[in-house]
Amino acid sequence: MFDMHLMFRRYRKYIFYLLAIYVLGWGFTEYQSVFLGLILGTCITLYNLWIMVRKHKQFDDALTEGRKAGSLGTTSRMAAAGVAVFFAIKFPEYFDLISVIFGLMTMYIVIMIDYVIQQSRA
Repeated sequence: MFDMHLMFRRYRKYIFYLLAIYVLGWGFTEYQSVFLGLILGTCITLYNLWIMVRKHKQFDDALTEGRKAGSLGTTSRMAAAGVAVFFAIKFPEYFDLISVIFGLMTMYIVIMIDYVIQQSRA
């Protein structure tokens, strides 16, 4: 369980760095809708990761105590992604839909890059 929290801290740090770059891109370039879409999608993927870590801890605690384990929150994570896509469709002048989708996939890219980095250190 401790390793899950260490990974979450690393991923959160990487995502905050990416968000800082996206905010700079939003502020200093003419592609505001693209960077705002990336910001929205990346914030939602960070929220989804937080939900996953929290549900994983609850799942682990339930198994340790011998209780029935609940779900891992797939529905709530899909709903959050759906809300992000809804905002991108509802307000296309502010959010670029493709950028929101790339932002939603950011966590998976971060996880793969972190895996390669951790394996190269071992």
